[in-house]
Amino acid sequence: MLKDTFFKLLSKYNASKEQKEALWNEIEQNYSNRNRHYHSLEHLDKMLFYLTKIKAKIQNWETILFALYYHDIIYNSRKSNNEEESAKLAKKRMLEISIPNDIIQQSTAQIIATKKHSISENSDTNYLLDVDLSILGQNWKTYLTYTKNVRKEYAIYPDFLYKPGRKKVLHHFLNMERIFKTDYFYDLFEKQAKENLKRELDLF
Repeated sequence: MLKDTFFKLLSKYNASKEQKEALWNEIEQNYSNRNRHYHSLEHLDKMLFYLTKIKAKIQNWETILFALYYHDIIYNSRKSNNEEESAKLAKKRMLEISIPNDIIQQSTAQIIATKKHSISENSDTNYLLDVDLSILGQNWKTYLTYTKNVRKEYAIYPDFLYKPGRKKVLHHFLNMERIFKTDYFYDLFEKQAKENLKRELDLF
């Protein structure tokens, strides 16, 4: 589904068959990196699943899809500029196949927005942020697997460094007035997400 949707996305632009394959291969290889345990193709697939369910609510489907595919294409647990670097690469690739500037600007802005997950004036951005965090509202078993996979991605850090950072992230989300910005995903995930976050805190 991921590859088919990506090829369909590119079909209306000036991308040759070779370019389409090269762009997809880059996405696939980056998200399949051996150091990725959560920020993977499965993560993209789950995001696409939820976005497809609410496609009628999305104002610019193409823009949000470009943001989805590229939002974590650069991911290094040692760096804090992954979103900026992902947006930079997304812009470069979209320029190569003559994507309109307004789509490039909106899509890269959505990628940058995944850094802080603050509410946006753009409803599409809020939907993207919500599906990016959809894992938080899954059942406890699925959520626990997610936490273990995130820990693997930060395996270079010992517990005395990792745990305070993780607790800070958990408190950050719990202190939000709303984790999920849109009513649709708030109703679907908010209650379970807060229960999961509090339960994980209790494990420290």
